[in-house]
Amino acid sequence: MADRPLRSDDSDDSDHSDRPDRPDRQSRAGVVLAGGYATRFGDRDKAVADLAGVPMVRRTTDRLAEVTDAVVVNCRREQVPALREALAGRDDVALAPDPTPDRGPLAGIATGLAVLDATSVAYTAVVACDMPLVDPALLAYLFDRAEGHDAALVRTDDGWFQPTQAVYRIEAMRCACADALDEENPRVLSALDDLDAVVIDEAEVDSVASMRSLTDVNTAEELATVAESLADE
Repeated sequence: MADRPLRSDDSDDSDHSDRPDRPDRQSRAGVVLAGGYATRFGDRDKAVADLAGVPMVRRTTDRLAEVTDAVVVNCRREQVPALREALAGRDDVALAPDPTPDRGPLAGIATGLAVLDATSVAYTAVVACDMPLVDPALLAYLFDRAEGHDAALVRTDDGWFQPTQAVYRIEAMRCACADALDEENPRVLSALDDLDAVVIDEAEVDSVASMRSLTDVNTAEELATVAESLADE
């Protein structure tokens, strides 16, 4: 399908000299967002909630790690001990606590990108920790579609964008986050306004993976439903 940018600057010939050089084999990173308070989930920390015997954040991180070279998990400082336990054995995962808690997912993305900023990695996937069914095949496809652009993300048939299971050019998104966080009510989609983003629809998702990848877990009941689906696999 044709690319459908959120904002098009008319060509791919614009000067990107401020962006990282692309190595022969593009290194890829991942950022997991785990710092939200998840009030609908109850008193437990949703990130480390047991999902069929595995902490949910571990399931999400393991799937993301299949298509990346390094993963950063954004979190609140008080989550660090529990997350270290949940992610034990994953030496390729770094924790990035928010300097200021509860500023929302956009701030979490910015915190994760700050860890990656000094590396030579050009693109990162961003996935919310409550998307434990994320399909590595979809992420790999989004990485491919993002090449030469600032982002690649899904828009569902009912018009909703999925910015927390998407791929971003690190330097472009880092700058966009900084600008958007200056707003009174920063949202992830606000950061996308100035990005050259490739948007794919459900039909394109279905050609490489399944929309099941975008399932999110907001309540204990939804956690139980996802656990049942994993038991059937």
